[in-house]
Amino acid sequence: MLFAVGIGKTTLIRKAAEILKSSGFPIDGFYTEEVRERGQRTGFDVVTLNGRRGILSRVGSSHSAARHEYRVGQYVVDLASFEQLALPLLRNTDFDSSSVKKVCIIDEVGKMELFSQTFIQAVQQILNGSGTVILGTIPVPKGKPLRLVEEIRNRKEVKVFSLLKQNVTFF
Repeated sequence: MLFAVGIGKTTLIRKAAEILKSSGFPIDGFYTEEVRERGQRTGFDVVTLNGRRGILSRVGSSHSAARHEYRVGQYVVDLASFEQLALPLLRNTDFDSSSVKKVCIIDEVGKMELFSQTFIQAVQQILNGSGTVILGTIPVPKGKPLRLVEEIRNRKEVKVFSLLKQNVTFF
């Protein structure tokens, strides 16, 4: 798991995914990407490794017909769009019986994603023995702790790398 703010963790995750895929590892998952209009960040999209894209959040009003509006700061989270794209990837972590483990990219396990109880359950199921390796990102701890993030951070089999501007170089 990796964490930091605005220094290239998604870029690093995407490059690692490309290398793993080109090396023949079975890999699936998603990353989040900023959406910008006229130089201003207006939201985030969820993008699958096979190129499907959907709304994760946007500034302002809700884009879904959901009864509940989920917000993180100025962003309204489109939970239905996120779950439609991300959950099938997480539920598809079972893999054939070969000795090669599947890699699941999860960028990120953060406040927006954690509005989804089914996302939380899917991540916990992977962590609790599906034989799948997760390469993901978690946020820097600040404010009220996020239960799943802290559970991940404190697992003995999880290795957390802190990314800082001085220790990030792209290959």
